[in-house]
Amino acid sequence: MALPAKKERYTFADCLAWGENERIEIINGEAVMMAPPSSVHQEISMELSRQLANFLEGKRCKVYPAPFGVRLFEKDGERPEDVDTMVEPDISVVCDRSKIDCHGCKGAPDLVIEILSPSSRRHDRFVKLGLYQRAGVREYWLVNPEETTVQVMVLTNGYLLPAADYGREDVARVNVLDGCFIDLGKVFAE
Repeated sequence: MALPAKKERYTFADCLAWGENERIEIINGEAVMMAPPSSVHQEISMELSRQLANFLEGKRCKVYPAPFGVRLFEKDGERPEDVDTMVEPDISVVCDRSKIDCHGCKGAPDLVIEILSPSSRRHDRFVKLGLYQRAGVREYWLVNPEETTVQVMVLTNGYLLPAADYGREDVARVNVLDGCFIDLGKVFAE
């Protein structure tokens, strides 16, 4: 897949013009192409989404699996041409329904989960961590399929700091959802 004509600065308006099957994020006006997810990635994403959706049934928060556009820094009144950062987390949980519109989420989700892959590992651990921290994401999970681990970070005094590390035999606590626990044995099932 090739990007449309090379531009100096991409915006959310460009994203709206691209096809729905394009896997491209824009970060500070730069287009970042994403590789298609593996089958293991999709199985993990589906199980995490299923457990979260089951817990959230009838509650105000909602879970949104990728593809789901998140405009982390969009402000009221901005046009798509003004927005130069749009990411697609693997899973987003949003509790403030006013952030949801027909294009995805405007502002920081409460929980973001990224499933690491060889092509995204550095991007998720550094670039996206910085963006999520700056935007005020309250909890960030890094799921490592190869090591069958989950690293949980919680926003504390403006920083996403390590809160817990879990393995495949653990039950992981979702800090921003009171009473929500994820059975990682089912997430990392063989």
